[in-house]
Amino acid sequence: ACGALSALEGEPDRNVFELRAPPVTAGQCSGARGTELVVELPKARGTLDSPRIMIRPSVLETQYLPDAIWGDPVPVMVQRLLVETLGNYDAFGHVGREPLGLAGDYAMISEISDFNAELQDKGALIRMTVEAQLIREMDASVVGRSRFEVTTESPSTKTNDLIPAFDAASLQLITEMTAWALGRA
Repeated sequence: ACGALSALEGEPDRNVFELRAPPVTAGQCSGARGTELVVELPKARGTLDSPRIMIRPSVLETQYLPDAIWGDPVPVMVQRLLVETLGNYDAFGHVGREPLGLAGDYAMISEISDFNAELQDKGALIRMTVEAQLIREMDASVVGRSRFEVTTESPSTKTNDLIPAFDAASLQLITEMTAWALGRA
């Protein structure tokens, strides 16, 4: 145990944050269907495939908050939020990361291109961009394709201001993606 503690001494103290799934609102649920939706792990470039919270001082520069991280890498967190939110609706018989059998009825595939804070003169702009496709597994046809882009402002670049802005942007992003998927499947 002492060896494990000494190995951690070189690591900086970082707070760990998780984003919330949007609540299910009354009237948005339909009767349960027997269909299965698999939410595949979103793709993301290396700088986003990390639990570190990305900030962009300029268009070409990537940095990370020194005092905070996400509980999971960004793609895993987005997948978890989508599975949790879509699973809260009774529109599908099963929503998961993997199919129950060999293949699900539908698969949501996506790619995250932005999930960061862009520094501005005053504060920061939180930007989240995801390209998503809904695929019918039986014939591998694209049922729907959409680009989701959400921005939210943070009054400062302090972690205590940035995290609530990330949460607000994420709530909006996941809400939009969920409504889109429910309308296509």
